[in-house]
Amino acid sequence: MMERTILLVEDNPDDEELTRMALESSNVANRIVVARDGVEALDMLFATGAYADRDMDALPEIVLLDLKLPKLNGLEVLERMRADDRTRLIPVVVLTSSSEEDDIAASYRLGANSYVRKPVEFERFIAAVRQLGIYWLLLNELPGPARF
Repeated sequence: MMERTILLVEDNPDDEELTRMALESSNVANRIVVARDGVEALDMLFATGAYADRDMDALPEIVLLDLKLPKLNGLEVLERMRADDRTRLIPVVVLTSSSEEDDIAASYRLGANSYVRKPVEFERFIAAVRQLGIYWLLLNELPGPARF
């Protein structure tokens, strides 16, 4: 991963494609890297497993995290991220289809920066991701690379 990268943790190829389209249509030029399950996301973040040769200093600018993932769920990924000084400050937007009150509360309790329910309708999904991209990648200010 290079600086200004978005880590999209999403197991649904259709939602991945919609997210890419929405970000591109918003002129978000960040590179998008996709992890398709919770284990792959953690391997990418912590340079382990298949990503052991990745530069640990090159962390994503933001993580868009689905909750309903194979192997490890999104809450487990979020908990591991917040427990490690290297990834603690990376903004995490939970982008999920779950409207369960327990999922929302747990996400914030574990340190999510935002919780966005994926709209079912195509146009609303595109609009929601576009707004996320504009806010988190263009408007929001993050601490510099020394944060890690």
